[in-house]
Amino acid sequence: MSATVFDKRTEPVTDDAATATPRPRRAIRRRLGPGRPLPYGWALGPLLLLVLWAVGSGAGLIDARNLPAPWTIAGTTGSLIADGRLQSHLATSAQRALLGLAFGVAAGLLLAVVSGLSRLGEGLIDGPVQIKRAIPSLALIPLLILWFGIGETMKVITIALGVFVPVYIHTHNGLRTIDNRYAELAETVRLSRLQFVRHVVLPGALPGFLLGMRFAVTAAWLSLVVVEQVNATSGIGYMMELARTYGQTDIIIVGLVVYGLLGLVSDALVRLVERRTLSWRRTLAN
Repeated sequence: MSATVFDKRTEPVTDDAATATPRPRRAIRRRLGPGRPLPYGWALGPLLLLVLWAVGSGAGLIDARNLPAPWTIAGTTGSLIADGRLQSHLATSAQRALLGLAFGVAAGLLLAVVSGLSRLGEGLIDGPVQIKRAIPSLALIPLLILWFGIGETMKVITIALGVFVPVYIHTHNGLRTIDNRYAELAETVRLSRLQFVRHVVLPGALPGFLLGMRFAVTAAWLSLVVVEQVNATSGIGYMMELARTYGQTDIIIVGLVVYGLLGLVSDALVRLVERRTLSWRRTLAN
């Protein structure tokens, strides 16, 4: 008869079982991060809003005079596309937004580099930028109208002023948070100022710059909404203002949907660039 031994659980086992290799317990790994990215996860929130809107309209919970049903908006959109009005206004709005975005990003990036690499530059630039940050760009519209009139120049400048502040703030912060050891290493290998900017400063500031770009594209569309309702003769904002005059709520909603889609697509493009250029980083977003 084989001898009997007792394991820690006080269960009788034989000698053969006692000498056998113990089976390893399966390690239970708990994921503390957000998990894997969902395919088209960015569309879940807008789709949920659309479903709630459709259900509320179909059930009669939403007054059609205040907020027309989604199918009514779709029909109005089709009519605006058929007569070419939506495409024409959209082209004008996109041109204004892109011009303002280009000038604002260039100004914000240049000022951030000068301020971030020079104490004198920071003293001269950072204070005025912080003052501008505290003053909404839209509050400057009356003054800009007096200076530049009511033409395209005023509109583009207003958009640029709304864009350059977030680009400056986040790029400047990205510059100042670069590890000082990289600067010491650059001095050790005798990099020139231009090489230091190219190989250390710009790559180190890139995450902050791209974050600023996400705020900048949103600011561009927000500024555009307002400036196109100030003595404009074309653009999505002008179309909405004209619809307000005639009580055409459906056209106003179409304009809001277009603005929302433009902002969503713009942000998605910046995030795509961010994922491609910063693919070396291991973060919760990966």
